[in-house]
Amino acid sequence: MKAVVLYEHGGMDKFVYEADYRDPECGPGDVIIRVKACSLNYHDLFTRNGMPGITLDLPRICGLDAAGEIVEVGSEVSGWAVGDRILVDPRDRQGTGLFGETVDGGLAELARVPAHQLIRIPDNVSFADAASLPVAYGTAHRMMVTRGEVGPDDKVLILGASGGVGTGALLLAKILGAEVVACGSSQAKLDALTEMGADHVIDYTEVDFVKEIWKLYEKPHRRKHSGGVTVAVNFTGGDTWVKSMRCLRRGGRLLTCGATAGYDPNTDLRYIWSFEFDIRGSNSWEPEDLEALLQMISEGKMKVPIAGTYPLTEATEALRLIEDREVIGKVIVAP
Repeated sequence: MKAVVLYEHGGMDKFVYEADYRDPECGPGDVIIRVKACSLNYHDLFTRNGMPGITLDLPRICGLDAAGEIVEVGSEVSGWAVGDRILVDPRDRQGTGLFGETVDGGLAELARVPAHQLIRIPDNVSFADAASLPVAYGTAHRMMVTRGEVGPDDKVLILGASGGVGTGALLLAKILGAEVVACGSSQAKLDALTEMGADHVIDYTEVDFVKEIWKLYEKPHRRKHSGGVTVAVNFTGGDTWVKSMRCLRRGGRLLTCGATAGYDPNTDLRYIWSFEFDIRGSNSWEPEDLEALLQMISEGKMKVPIAGTYPLTEATEALRLIEDREVIGKVIVAP
């Protein structure tokens, strides 16, 4: 089969396109899928670079998010048949590894998947839309819906809104009926966020987003439960963590699923107890989150923004776009 293979950690040149790589073998509890779409994530670059505390057996085929058709079914598998359209849940909750990291993933024509990681794709959902979901949108759904309980009465501030999780959080907040303030770092990103449905946008590189929130929603009178936003979404951490709290009204919720700008910010605990903030952490996703997202797409409630689709031979260019943050929306490789 054709595949993009990581033979050693390092730069982008460590991803090697192979026109005749070994085919995967189907175990008794596995299926083999023909990959129709694989969406890229920054996590693929973490795998390329090598992550502290995680040792990988190389070579490895990356690509966590994949969708395709079953072409072979293991002898112990029931409920699935050749031709079924499936989405791979990258997390193996039975402990054999993470698809596209500790086991071979979706940047190939074929992939082996344990049957318990399969999720059926509705007939009217494309492979590209399905493959866009797990890492970014699954994480956003768990944070915004399952854990965050965002609803129509909320005013939501989203930092890092132009990334994968951020755009997922924005789309979900609007589906849930909330008013959204989205932060980005360029006019192009702000325009894209507005097109996705953001009610207000802020360029945090040009202005203090805390002051802009005060202008939008009046200077907070938190003891009266007025002013500010009811929900702040912050998965960057770093020096925006405490500033996010300053945007919340009394009783507000601070949602987080990561710390891309630093995991140990100085936190002013006085804000938390004085204004009765509710800090809710959210860790990745569950199958129910992915099934709910597929249903939203099937019902026409959500449209995933896809920035571009590339053949397997151009996978390294597609990954470069992710690394250099040159795209807004999901990048798809279609083997």
